[in-house]
Amino acid sequence: MSTQQPYRLIISGGGTGGHIFPAVAIANEFRERHPDADILFVGATGRMEMTRVPEAGYKIIGLWISGLQRSLTFSNILFPVKVLVSYFKASSIIKSFKPHAVIGTGGYASGPIMMVATRHKIPSVIQEQNSFAGLANKQVAGKVSKVCVAYTGMEKYFPKDKIVLTGNPVRKDILSIDEKRDKALSHFGFDASIKTLLIVGGSLGARTINESIISNIEKLLDAGVQVIWQTGKGYYDTYKARLSNYDLLKIRVQDFVREMDLAYAAADVVVSRSGALAVSEICIAKKPVILVPSPNVAEDHQTKNAMALVERDAAVLVADNDAQKMLVDEALRLLFDEQHANRLRENIAKLARPNATRDIVNEIEKLIHSSQ
Repeated sequence: MSTQQPYRLIISGGGTGGHIFPAVAIANEFRERHPDADILFVGATGRMEMTRVPEAGYKIIGLWISGLQRSLTFSNILFPVKVLVSYFKASSIIKSFKPHAVIGTGGYASGPIMMVATRHKIPSVIQEQNSFAGLANKQVAGKVSKVCVAYTGMEKYFPKDKIVLTGNPVRKDILSIDEKRDKALSHFGFDASIKTLLIVGGSLGARTINESIISNIEKLLDAGVQVIWQTGKGYYDTYKARLSNYDLLKIRVQDFVREMDLAYAAADVVVSRSGALAVSEICIAKKPVILVPSPNVAEDHQTKNAMALVERDAAVLVADNDAQKMLVDEALRLLFDEQHANRLRENIAKLARPNATRDIVNEIEKLIHSSQ
């Protein structure tokens, strides 16, 4: 690359971990290649990215922006004002920071910043994690330089000539979990001879999964398995209190698992929602998985994500409305059925795209270089 050093990058994405973690993974890869790069994040004030991004070591500026609610609310009345205010603030950020490229990974804040970037002809990339494109990405797709996607068939949402099939960026530490099992078991205080179940419901938690686990907790305890359970911050206090009457030497309950590489390394089986990022990580981790698609997403895209694995005999699906009566039984069955678990493990590994982050950053570098 021939552009003047240091390179300046703006990355915007948030609202959920599915937008935040790919954004951070892209930033980490770019900084690894260019250690003196100046990378600035733009998020939505009050959303989880305002905490998670600084924890990852990056600066972030918040915009006063939120999504539209389904019912008539005061927030909806303010929505046009928020968009206008956020657009002018995004314009100010772009003018003062002077980025060589701007990247959007979805979420409320990425809309205004990507609109400004394209208006000023700045090299721009959006990264769409799901098989169903998000609103912010669809709005700017016609004007950005490239669209990096994780699924085939995305021409129905984006211009075909701008699409690059890369897969989803994942945290780099997940790429090397095979040699971390001993460290992981030690970290959680677990026994290598005992089966371990990892339960995650996305970065915000999943009520159905949590209720399914708590209502069947005695089955897990009776089976003697070890459990890592991410409840989500909003659910943690409730479920921690409901576990207070049990001997929980083998259950680790956390609101948010920061050491996900160690959680995957320790796990024999994973229970998870089927958000795009979770699916991508589990493929790379090569773990037998039971997917419980969320019914509360656009176009039921989590079921589509899950079926892409189920149809290849790479995952087990339990419907959300069946979870309370089936989920724990299915998890225990898979934990102790080595033949089935190994078949799922072999098949899911074939679907992994471990070079996604590298390929996305390659596209960013090419755009910066061609703009000089």
